[in-house]
Amino acid sequence: MSTYISILRGINVGGKRKIIMKDLCLLYQNLGFTNVRSYIQSGNVVFESKLNSHERLESIISDAILKKYGFEVPVIVRSKTEWKAIKEANPYLNESIEQLHITFLKDTPPPDNIKFFDAFDAGNDQLQIADKQIYIFCGRAYRETKLTNQLFEKKLQTNASTRNWKTFMKILQLCED
Repeated sequence: MSTYISILRGINVGGKRKIIMKDLCLLYQNLGFTNVRSYIQSGNVVFESKLNSHERLESIISDAILKKYGFEVPVIVRSKTEWKAIKEANPYLNESIEQLHITFLKDTPPPDNIKFFDAFDAGNDQLQIADKQIYIFCGRAYRETKLTNQLFEKKLQTNASTRNWKTFMKILQLCED
């Protein structure tokens, strides 16, 4: 059994695409996953599975959500090992935790798509794209940044979902419990 984290994109925002976390955890259990637990209402689920394919897990979860709730939800899966490596690789760890965010990408974007951000004016904000995640340091409140999921999805041609660093660390703690 391996420990995984699934990140759901765009649920429970503004009263739309509502999924109660207790119900979501039950759905995961019904899919055969074990030791299922969630963190806050934005679709962060830690679970264990014998499957070792991120793509397969993403597909199984996404299909089950569509079947149960009637709407599509992009799902991004990382292993506990990957989560720890993402933490260690954050180039902004010396900055205030209040200003750190991580955007998870479903796929590694092609280098040509990444080039857009070489010349992108993000104001006081900074970003570093590394494989399937984007490290973000916001010089202001995240709600004011130009570095949005929509921008990343459009320019990198893959699904994206962002979490603040406090949430990231709480999820890591859940993995260790």
